[in-house]
Amino acid sequence: MRPLRTRDARAWRDVRARNLAWLQPWEATPPAGVEPRPRTFRSMVRMLRAQARAGICLPFVVTYTEPPAPPGPRVEIERLVGQLTVSGITLGSARWAQIGYWVDQAYAGRGIMPTAVALAADHCFFVLGLHRIEINIRPENAASLRVVEKLGFRPEGLRPRYLHIDGDWRDHLAFALNAEEVPEGLLNRWRRTQAAAQSQRGSNTSPG
Repeated sequence: MRPLRTRDARAWRDVRARNLAWLQPWEATPPAGVEPRPRTFRSMVRMLRAQARAGICLPFVVTYTEPPAPPGPRVEIERLVGQLTVSGITLGSARWAQIGYWVDQAYAGRGIMPTAVALAADHCFFVLGLHRIEINIRPENAASLRVVEKLGFRPEGLRPRYLHIDGDWRDHLAFALNAEEVPEGLLNRWRRTQAAAQSQRGSNTSPG
């Protein structure tokens, strides 16, 4: 995971074009009478960078390094496979933020996005000193719900008509995590969960 850059334009557009049907049902849209979102990648990056300079946003891309395929040369290829944004950063007595994300369908289910969310949450907790991270997800978005389930975010109930998504106001389920719930870091907890799951799978396939 790294900051979003203007030179990511081609890779970002390629991923988005391949995943149009996969992503559109979960995409934020402007309500009637509201200024439309940036129309170009460059204008989106400028907007997000301005918000980052103001201290209210952290825009990241999620990358995945493909392992070299034998028997060819050991050349690793880093691919842009998603985007993660920490938004609504609030300091003072609140000290909270929201996380939103999407991932290339071809890379969904590999643990990439849970790892990215864990990295972002740890940065918010231990570097920015935030206290609460919130994620809001449409009830129909099964893939995104699996991310918060894997990471152990706390469900906080339904928010009716919470965000304007795919052309209308949509209900969302709210999930949250406070810093004191993961004193060792969310990434460490996620890695332990992965290791336990792998160990369980290994014991289930052992002979005898």
